[in-house]
Amino acid sequence: MSDPTRPISSDPVLTPPGHDMTEGERRALEMVEAAETGGRKLGGWQAGLVTLVAVAWCLFQMYAAWNGTLVPTTLRAIHLGFAFALAFLVFPFRKSPGEPQVGIPWSDWLLGLLATGSAAYFVVQYANIAANGGIRDGVPADLWAGSALVVMLLLAAWRTIGIAMPLISLAFILFAFMGAKGLIKAIQTPFHGGYTWPQLMGQLATNTEGIFGTALGVSAQIVFLFVLFGAVFDKLGAGDWFMRVAQSILGGFRGGAAKASILSSGLNGIISGSAVSNVVTGGNITIGTMIRTGYSREKAGAIEVASSSNGQLMPPVMGAAAFIMAQNLNIEYRSLILAAAIPAFLCYAALLAVAHIEALKLNLRGLPRSELPPLKKTVLEGWYYILPLGYLIGVLTANPEANPERIALNTILMMIVMMFVQEGFFASRDGRGLAQGLKDGGRKLLEAFEGGARSMVGIAIATAAAGIIVGIVTITGLGFGLADVVEGVTNLFQTPFLKILAVLVMGQLIALILGMGLPTTANYILMSALIVPIIARVAGLDTGNPAQMLPAHMFVFYFGIMADSTPPVALAAFAAAAISGGDPVKTGVQAFQYELRTALLAYMMFFNPQLLLIANNQLGGLPLAEAIPMVIFAFIGLVAFSAATLRFLHRKTNPLQMLLLLVASFVLIIPTQIIWNLGALALIAAVYFWQKAGSRSEPPAPLSAAA
Repeated sequence: MSDPTRPISSDPVLTPPGHDMTEGERRALEMVEAAETGGRKLGGWQAGLVTLVAVAWCLFQMYAAWNGTLVPTTLRAIHLGFAFALAFLVFPFRKSPGEPQVGIPWSDWLLGLLATGSAAYFVVQYANIAANGGIRDGVPADLWAGSALVVMLLLAAWRTIGIAMPLISLAFILFAFMGAKGLIKAIQTPFHGGYTWPQLMGQLATNTEGIFGTALGVSAQIVFLFVLFGAVFDKLGAGDWFMRVAQSILGGFRGGAAKASILSSGLNGIISGSAVSNVVTGGNITIGTMIRTGYSREKAGAIEVASSSNGQLMPPVMGAAAFIMAQNLNIEYRSLILAAAIPAFLCYAALLAVAHIEALKLNLRGLPRSELPPLKKTVLEGWYYILPLGYLIGVLTANPEANPERIALNTILMMIVMMFVQEGFFASRDGRGLAQGLKDGGRKLLEAFEGGARSMVGIAIATAAAGIIVGIVTITGLGFGLADVVEGVTNLFQTPFLKILAVLVMGQLIALILGMGLPTTANYILMSALIVPIIARVAGLDTGNPAQMLPAHMFVFYFGIMADSTPPVALAAFAAAAISGGDPVKTGVQAFQYELRTALLAYMMFFNPQLLLIANNQLGGLPLAEAIPMVIFAFIGLVAFSAATLRFLHRKTNPLQMLLLLVASFVLIIPTQIIWNLGALALIAAVYFWQKAGSRSEPPAPLSAAA
């Protein structure tokens, strides 16, 4: 087996096309393919069919955004039909990255046809069913089609996002059947009287509060185009350019390999909503470089995991969950990404501080300037990649009337033109000829379309499956019952602050537990349906005011993202460990330690909504200039907290110093008078100079030999 930490090429920073992958890189890539884009290996006409379906899905979604007049339920049913087709074509039932399944068995052809057919039935018949108010009496096909839709959706979810979502959905279905009027009469429930199979199918398959609800609608209308934007942008070469720019800027500083990894992951997070693919895309270069400069295998993998997971916090994409959040709050997506910008900046700035603290602990240097790409040359090589990204972000944030899906479509069309111009120019310059360049551009575009469509399968299936749970919560009144139970628990505490803190801690634990088996999008949908209303009730929030509800939604969203790096089920950590050769559990534990600052940030946003630019009960009510001092204090608080949890500031902290740093960090993150903030800064300064004075009597430690 080859050493996964060896330099990938003669240049340890840049990876030329066609380099030989290490064994660890291959395992990580197979893991991503199996988990996110389907691990089945196909060839010949079967591979051609998958490409055809994927490209057709992309073209349909682009047409729907351009047309803008498709009936929402028709768009959602077609969207789900395409997802069904690819789910059974490319996602095998048995996922074994070491021995990928070759070819499509006859059973999957049958299941795929049945699943796609059930979605197609509702494309054709939904208007008639809706006009009748649900499942039509005397039309058995309605009930059979609805039943097939639910069963096939659970099977597709099992294949694409794991067993957790189907099991949770089945538990909710059984709960709906319980009661004197339900299918399971022997078990009574205080929340509802029970539902029959036709009644439940009417709710799940023919009601916009079920499978064809808001979550699937957002996936079909907006998320697909932003995922396709990211796929085309990356295939254009922007992801590699971001990485080289990050290396150029930060690689020479102390711990520069880790800092460059963090910056490049943050930049990739702008266009990608997947933590695992972010790990593999950047980690195949950055993890080996970090190890070579002195980081342990586990620390190198953990830094990549933490930075890649936090990529979902970066506007404008922020994963599919952010689009659903905007719909849940009934706000413009522009308002959401502006509110999320400061917390995302703080999250990455604090992670850079974490990397610096680790470099100080290990006494590391940066990379030699001779091994780094020259900044000016690198920027000039890819400056034009900023044009589509600048257009997308600029129009979304500057124009309140901007239509997100139409802006994303315009950006994709712009990049398609750029793809052919770029490849044509490169081919002409290299002597391969313009025709070859245009051919290469077409090939890359097809690859981008196929990759984007395959990446969307899990999101589409997850949002549809979450509709089962949301629909059942709606008709059974389960949310109100849970709120009563939780409120009874919080009444054990005497003060309002402790009651709110108790419900937040419970919500945090539920989000982390659910996140071990669910993708971020599904996790957020469930938490927003079950936990956010409880938080609002205990905290006395006005559920009709987005400015009051946004901190609660962001709270559960942040902890859903943290679940990507929470052991024992942390796919991002396993992918990073496959590249680094380290222990995946230790990598996950270390990443979780780095992610503690994200947990603190979630509490900061809830108790200090000004970090979301909320003031006077209005989104955007706080001018950015007025937020700057608060952001500075919050950053220093996060750094102090990170220093305390890592037990190092200027040198290793003793228990008293760690306690002082924790006290200072909590003072800085909770809105207080300026005198308290100044006192917290004085505590941090006292700890720093205390450690510095103690280190003068000790000989300086030698720089790491690896550095």
